[in-house]
Amino acid sequence: MNVLVFDIETIPDVDAGRRLYKLHDLSDADVASAMFKLRLQQTGNNSDFLKHHLHQVVAISAVLRKADSISVWSLGEIESDEKDVIQRFFDGIERFTPTLVSWNGGGFDLPVLHYRALKNSVSAHRYWESGQDDQGFKWNNYLSRFHERHTDLMDVLSAYQMRATVTLNEMAKLLGFPGKLDMDGGDVWGSYQAGDLAGIRNYCETDVLNTWLVYLRYQLMRGHLYPDSYEQECEKLRDYLSAENKPHFNQFLQAWDA
Repeated sequence: MNVLVFDIETIPDVDAGRRLYKLHDLSDADVASAMFKLRLQQTGNNSDFLKHHLHQVVAISAVLRKADSISVWSLGEIESDEKDVIQRFFDGIERFTPTLVSWNGGGFDLPVLHYRALKNSVSAHRYWESGQDDQGFKWNNYLSRFHERHTDLMDVLSAYQMRATVTLNEMAKLLGFPGKLDMDGGDVWGSYQAGDLAGIRNYCETDVLNTWLVYLRYQLMRGHLYPDSYEQECEKLRDYLSAENKPHFNQFLQAWDA
């Protein structure tokens, strides 16, 4: 069975901000600032986190585990536009029909991808299948909260109770995994403005690594992995990261071993 762990990174959709709030004469930075301030007003100063439809996807990273191989990468190239990156994500689902694994993917990543796919006219037939053309998807598809074809670990582990949720960073560190390294989601907009797309993609890749390791522990807990096979999966990942010899992978390994 193919497993695809995924995570997205986003920035404010400043073009949408200009269109919706009539901010045509402002710079990108000022439009984003206005969007954040408006959101604060809407939430009573509780949060400036934008609503899902106002996010633009700048990175999607993945761990793909299939047969005897594992790979970790960010979709597309640094210069790829949003449509290309999102289309690659759904093309992967079309090709591999994987079990999707995420942390809060049902609450954030997938709704954002829905809106952005709609905006960019992205085709995603396999993802939206719910039994009309493939009966195997009637009782297990990507869209149902309680089906395993998409496993949102945050959702499942909290027993679908918002008051019981925990961040990926805290859960990963609690289990002895690296968690966040040098960046978190709040830094992405600033990094994007500084032109550090490579840093954003690297950060996103470490997030999917943490999610994959939590998923392995989850599979061990539910009896889908035995202790020896769990250790083998961890070693396979260590070997892959060592062989890739990328600075952010090496940093992840060092934090894992600390």
